[in-house]
Amino acid sequence: MSNTNPMTCQDSLIDEIRALARDRNATILAHNYQIPAIQDLADFVGDSLGLSQQAASTDADVIVFCGVHFMAETASILCPDKAVLIPDLEAGCSLAATITADQLRAWKAEYPDAVVVSYVNTSAAVKAESDYCCTSSNAVEVVQAIPAERPILFLPDRFLGAYVEMITGRKLVIWPGACHVHEKIGEISLAEKQREHPDAELLIHPECGCSTACMLKSTLYFDCADSHVYSTEGMLKRARQSPASEFVVATEVGILHRMKKENPTKRFFPADENSVCDYMKRITLENLREALVHQRFEVKVPEAVADRARLPIQRMLEIPGSRHRHDQTPAQSPAP
Repeated sequence: MSNTNPMTCQDSLIDEIRALARDRNATILAHNYQIPAIQDLADFVGDSLGLSQQAASTDADVIVFCGVHFMAETASILCPDKAVLIPDLEAGCSLAATITADQLRAWKAEYPDAVVVSYVNTSAAVKAESDYCCTSSNAVEVVQAIPAERPILFLPDRFLGAYVEMITGRKLVIWPGACHVHEKIGEISLAEKQREHPDAELLIHPECGCSTACMLKSTLYFDCADSHVYSTEGMLKRARQSPASEFVVATEVGILHRMKKENPTKRFFPADENSVCDYMKRITLENLREALVHQRFEVKVPEAVADRARLPIQRMLEIPGSRHRHDQTPAQSPAP
């Protein structure tokens, strides 16, 4: 009798997905919040900016986007000649849903001289009404590139907007949207986590409701010692480079898998273990396989919308320093 363990169903499914991807000349892109099995088989794992850049540079005929709908739309905008698939059409985004193109047009009418900066967590239709896009890793650079005399409408995340205001010293007009996962992190007591892990660094995503309170060193929320505000890629970079051996991470828990994988000698703890994006978790090995088998759920942005939405994305990518910036200013250093 052989001592070799039989291949598990999951292993078999992963092998089948990889074979299908090769046969169809497909690349699989996965966001940092995806389930571990999806991250492990993906050709590239990253944040919104990194995934957009990877989509724009790939030679694949098919892009399978393991993320949420606005991300697949962005890939379609950047790669109009490629088939962009999403394994589940219901993988939406609570933040992107907080503003529509009609709402943005009405808001713009109130500020006719304003420059519109839209977080990448928005629909293609909203991007088409914008002047610049940004991600959490380059929002500061995008805002700093706009002439100081121009008013700025920043949307849709109010916490990221407040954070950018604090770093740049620039007054923004901010849309009152929020990510339901990050907003809830702002409601918990991070002081308790810091007491539980006194030697840990605290890494906070700027979409969290607590990010600006920490920047102000507010004792109303928690002790901000050894805490930093970073994008998801900034958190990963900090975890690799920091001398600390323990980290409390205030963002969606999916990122912990990559952190542990890249730093096996360090320990990572979620600020809140319930910080789970159900939309991100809709992508599974099973529906990824079905997407490749049937080449289904193609995300195609209408040409007229894509042409207009492509410009603010390109403007973002052309700003010096915005392409590869993955670390934000430490929380101990408020803007002047």
